[in-house]
Amino acid sequence: MTRPPHSHLPLAPAAAFVLVWSSGYISGPAAVHAAAPFTVLGWRFVLAALLGAGLALAMRRPTRMDRAIVGRVALVGLVMNALQFGLMYVAFDLGLGATLASLFHALSPVLTAILAAGLLGERVSVLQVAGFVVGVVGVLLVLGADLGHAGGPVAVLIGCLSMLTLSLGTLGQRWIGAQPDLLWSAAVQFAVSAPPMLVLGWATEGLWPVTDTSQAVVSVLLLAIVNSIVGLVLLSMLVLRGGSGAAASLFFLSPPVTAVMAWLVLDETLTPTQLVGLVVAVVGVGAATRTRPVPVPGSPTGDEHHAGSSRAEHPR
Repeated sequence: MTRPPHSHLPLAPAAAFVLVWSSGYISGPAAVHAAAPFTVLGWRFVLAALLGAGLALAMRRPTRMDRAIVGRVALVGLVMNALQFGLMYVAFDLGLGATLASLFHALSPVLTAILAAGLLGERVSVLQVAGFVVGVVGVLLVLGADLGHAGGPVAVLIGCLSMLTLSLGTLGQRWIGAQPDLLWSAAVQFAVSAPPMLVLGWATEGLWPVTDTSQAVVSVLLLAIVNSIVGLVLLSMLVLRGGSGAAASLFFLSPPVTAVMAWLVLDETLTPTQLVGLVVAVVGVGAATRTRPVPVPGSPTGDEHHAGSSRAEHPR
C-alpha cells in the first residue's frame, strides 16, 4: 500500500463531485414525482449496470473477481443500492425534502466511523463523536417540532434508516476482502439491485406507474448516467488522489449545495430556524470529517473504509 501522491484534492474534480452528489437529491424527488419509487430505481439500476459493464468492456478493465468475491460484492451492493436507495426513495415519495435527505447522508461518514468503533473496536476521536452529535442537533433544528413539512414521522424514520444502511453498507465494503475493478464491481452491484426493485415495483406499483413520462425518463437518465456512473468515477479519482479522509471532507458541503439546488429547481425553502439548523449540522459534520479520516460512503477501494486509514490502492 502507498499513500496518495497528493494530500490535497484537485479543485475541479472535487467541485464536480459535490455538484454531482448533490444533484442526486434533486433528480431523486423529481423522479418519484413522475413515477413510483421502486420502478424508478429498478430502471436506474438497469441502465447503470449496462453503462458500467459497457464502459468496463470498452476500457478492457480486468475482472479479477472469483465466485466468492462476486458474491460478496453482490450482497454489499444490495445493501448499498437496493436497500439504501429503496428506503430513501420511499421517503421522497412520502414527502421528505432534498435538503433533509442530503443532511441525513452527510452524517453517514461520521456514523460509519462511530459504528466501526462500536462494532469492530476501531478508534474514534472525541471530536468525531461531538461533531456527529452537533450534526444531529442541526438536523433536529431543521426538522422542528412539526414533521409535516418533512413528510411526517414515517418519512423521517425511513430517511434515518437509509442513512444507517448506507453506513452499514460502507462497512460491508471491507468484508469483500479484495479490491476488484471499480467498473465491474459497480456493474455487478447495480445488476443485482435491479431485479428486486423491478419485481417489488411491479407487485406494489403496477406495470407502468408513470404520471409524467418525459420527466420520469429525463430523471432516470440523469440518475443512471450522472449520479451512478460519473459520480462513482469522480469519487474514485478523489480517493486515489487525496485518500478517503480528504474525500470524506467534501460530504459536509453537499447539504448547503443541495439546499440551493432544491430552492432553484424544486422550490423548496427553509425558515430562518431551519437555515440555522443547516449551518449547525454542516459545521458539526465538517469538523468531524476534517479531524481524522473517516470512511467514505460508496468508496471504491478497500483500505479507505477503515476509520483510521487515509490510504488508497487500486479502485474496486
